[in-house]
Amino acid sequence: MVHVYNCHPYASQQIVQVEQEPGLICCGGAALFVVATGGCKVEAYNLDQEGCPLICRFATMGTVRSILYSDIGDYLVTIEEKNSATYLRAYTNWRYQAEEKARVGVRLLGHFLRGASQRGGAQMEIIEIPLSERPVAVACCPLTGDLLVGCEKTLVLFTLRRHTPNVQQPSNGQQSTSPSSDQSSKQNASILDFERSVILHLPRMKPKQVALCAGYVAVQAELEVLVLKLDANDEPNNPVPEESSEEPKDDQAEDQVDFLLLPRRQELLGERARDCNIPVSIEKTGLEDKGQNTFSYVLFRRFTPDYFQGCGVEETQLHSLKLQPLFTSGQSAVEEPPCVFCLFSLPTTGYLYNLKGGVELVSIYQYPEKVLEAVLTDHLLHVITKSALQCFTVRCAAVAARLEDPYVDTTMRACPPCNLDVCALRIQLFIGLRSVCTYGRHVILFSAADVDAPEETERNAQRRGLSKRWTASAPKDTGAVGHGWNLYVVETVPPLTLYREMVEYSQHYVQNNQQAQSLGHLLSEAHLLLRAASLQPRQPWWRGGGPALGRPDEAELEEAFRENCAQLADCFSRGSQRHCHQALPYYRMSGLSVIDVMARNRPLPSSPHTYGPGFLFYLKHFLLEETDLHLTPVMQTRRKTKTADEAADEVIDIFSQSEPSQLVSVCASPTMVNVDPHRTLQILQHLEDSAGVSVALTITMATMTLRLDDLPQYTQLMERHAEMVLVYGFIEEPRLLLHGGGGGQHAHIYPTALSQQMVKSQPGLLVASMVALHENNKVHLEQVDRMFQTLGCGNSLQVDFWEATLMASSQQGVIQELLFRLSSVYIERLIHTSTDKCLHEPPTRKSLKSADDLINSCSHYGALYPWLFVLSPLHSTNFQHQEALHKMQSLLCGPSLSVGSVTPLLESLPDKTLWGFSLHILCATRRGQYDRSIEELLERCPQAIIAYANHHLQDQHMDLWWKKLLPEICNRTRTASDNSILLAALKETLVVVAMETSPAEFLELIPDDGTASYFLPHLLTCSQRHLLA
Repeated sequence: MVHVYNCHPYASQQIVQVEQEPGLICCGGAALFVVATGGCKVEAYNLDQEGCPLICRFATMGTVRSILYSDIGDYLVTIEEKNSATYLRAYTNWRYQAEEKARVGVRLLGHFLRGASQRGGAQMEIIEIPLSERPVAVACCPLTGDLLVGCEKTLVLFTLRRHTPNVQQPSNGQQSTSPSSDQSSKQNASILDFERSVILHLPRMKPKQVALCAGYVAVQAELEVLVLKLDANDEPNNPVPEESSEEPKDDQAEDQVDFLLLPRRQELLGERARDCNIPVSIEKTGLEDKGQNTFSYVLFRRFTPDYFQGCGVEETQLHSLKLQPLFTSGQSAVEEPPCVFCLFSLPTTGYLYNLKGGVELVSIYQYPEKVLEAVLTDHLLHVITKSALQCFTVRCAAVAARLEDPYVDTTMRACPPCNLDVCALRIQLFIGLRSVCTYGRHVILFSAADVDAPEETERNAQRRGLSKRWTASAPKDTGAVGHGWNLYVVETVPPLTLYREMVEYSQHYVQNNQQAQSLGHLLSEAHLLLRAASLQPRQPWWRGGGPALGRPDEAELEEAFRENCAQLADCFSRGSQRHCHQALPYYRMSGLSVIDVMARNRPLPSSPHTYGPGFLFYLKHFLLEETDLHLTPVMQTRRKTKTADEAADEVIDIFSQSEPSQLVSVCASPTMVNVDPHRTLQILQHLEDSAGVSVALTITMATMTLRLDDLPQYTQLMERHAEMVLVYGFIEEPRLLLHGGGGGQHAHIYPTALSQQMVKSQPGLLVASMVALHENNKVHLEQVDRMFQTLGCGNSLQVDFWEATLMASSQQGVIQELLFRLSSVYIERLIHTSTDKCLHEPPTRKSLKSADDLINSCSHYGALYPWLFVLSPLHSTNFQHQEALHKMQSLLCGPSLSVGSVTPLLESLPDKTLWGFSLHILCATRRGQYDRSIEELLERCPQAIIAYANHHLQDQHMDLWWKKLLPEICNRTRTASDNSILLAALKETLVVVAMETSPAEFLELIPDDGTASYFLPHLLTCSQRHLLA
């Protein structure tokens, strides 16, 4: 559907004074080129100056049938006829014809003239481009200046080359008049030429129009459009067969000459376009050593002859083929454009496709009458009929916005959709329009009509100026009025001017809810217009972004963009439920504060309407999703308009009326710190009476009583529910405990007043709640650490949280991190509580979980080995030291702690004390160093060796009893025969050895130092056991 709005995109017009009736026109490079009807002369007029004065005129070598200008290279290319032959010629340095008696050189493609050309091209040159077939259409790439020629069955691509002359140009050479000094300097420094690079054969397609841009080649026949993508591989390849698509056989063609076969309609996008049944092949040009050219199918569209309103079947032909590049704001003209659009048109319908990033149909234009020609710009589409100039909006900026900004179509930023219905902005009447072309903000029209036609008088009465601002240049003589043809230069209004008119026009729909859709559509059109205007400063000068055409002011454009975003957000905030979510990103882009948004959406006292769904969606997202780093200052910087207290109270009123179920989440928002607690408590009590008791509601009411310093009421409310039930309440609404945390694990969070109170009154509940939040992925370890540091409770609650999380977590990465942290804390506590001064200090706050609790409830804490109680007996140190020691020993006895990760930490522990020695022995045992452990235990604490051996020297380590332990004890007993501890250990060892070895093995273990009699009873026991077995 096409919307129609009566806007004024055209500002003024002027008539170009030409002496003869134009036959062909084209424009570019701030110049308008006119070819007289049936003539061999080209006239160039300056579009940047008032009245469009003549720049130069020059003769062509034949009758011009087609003319095209290339901005890159500043050259003209023509298809000419002479003596029934067709020629393709390029005219370079044409601006030198502004000089009197300027010379002209004619040369063949690839050959250079002597004299002036060698001195830097100080004359106009005509380059003959030979072709094997008759040229039908030409196109120039707007990015590289390459030339594409469409012949009857082939496409020939010529690459633009610049050759630097060997002889330096004299310093007194006369300079040419040109609107761009860069173009003149380039032309003076190099000579243009073309090199045939690619030849494409299309035997089953007869080109009528061609287009070329950024490697895309578009071919248009009468009812078919084919778009290919050329790719050049810079690396030389070995000779390969020509790439082609298989051509169907036409064996039965002769039998079907009496029949007219109409192909069916077809649209093939992307890779599917290969199935279009149009064979294409690449012919080698002899330049394959420079690389191999390949192509891929991009788009194919076929139409069938049909009857349209005012258009017969024989008139149903495609026209106005164009490839339009579009750059985003961060790009320059030398880069490859991220967007390339393809336009082609039937007499009553136009089609606009996006070719990059996935081929898609962007817009369909339904024309009200038969269109003769259409031209596409970055933000408008101009079409002409026989009697009118029409202007349509385009969606190029919407496509570019999504390629440039990945946050478009999210809650951060928005843009009207690419498939938004197009609209017609203006239908301006003319008489006998024949052709149209554009340059920047100039639209050039050529009209020709029979001066004696009876309808002219009537239409002259209807045709008025485009606006009161329109001006027309006075003709040279009175006879010029009646010649029946005119050449108009119509200037479009600046984008900001057209935007303001659209905004003014939209006010007609504001008060009418039935036309809210038209309001949103028109504001969306204005938004896309501003986005297109923001891309204009990035466009190269030849695209109409030069100073002469008036670039928009950045500050003014930014202000208009914010204003439009606010208007769109207002529209969506009051609109239907389907699109209400769009209010959020547009309000964000508008830069309005929440108080401003509330003021814009406040219903009038006399209005029966309540708050719109879009506004409530925005406010909920603002209060429930954002962090207070962004929100709190907003309400505190607008005190002249409304204080933060009043704004917070108004928010409570809004939700109490619209969505009472959201009051708990609203009260937990960090932006509501200034809310009146007494008034809010009354509203919450009323909600409880009507909706019933809930845990989150009870905690919210307790928070309000805490703000009122009513501790008894606070305690009463918190005791309504069991501790685990309260934990579920905090999971439902985490912001009752903490604020922030919306930006990932590095986002800053800080505790609420309720958390600070729970540190004093219910630390266990606080720790359990934080563990639950962590396990439900609502908070990260680092954030909880910072929160406990902010609470100022040392590391006691933090360690309690780590221990409780270790009990609850099943994530291996979290478990290893917590094991390392807890080991560090336990070792630090052991060091700081081992001094004599600390042994007599009163204990600090007791941990929530003792060592026995952790051993009994957490699998990561292992039961203490019996020999550890021998090394560090109970009550040998103070309570804190003993708890830290038992927890560290329990971790080393457990299955999860990696000994290698804590070994560097244990190096700081002294091994002179038995408790420090026990930790080192534990680590050595975990690493399998039993020999070393046995030696050190016998040296430091032999009374623990049997308990150690009974626990660890089992199964595969049983042989250490007689291979390591027995020899060590025997050796030490010899030197200290009166050591009762060693003797008792020796006796216990012999009992085990006698039970586990054979008599022969035991006999070999008896030392030969004369003490065999001591071993004989154990040998007898071993023999008896062996006989019984």
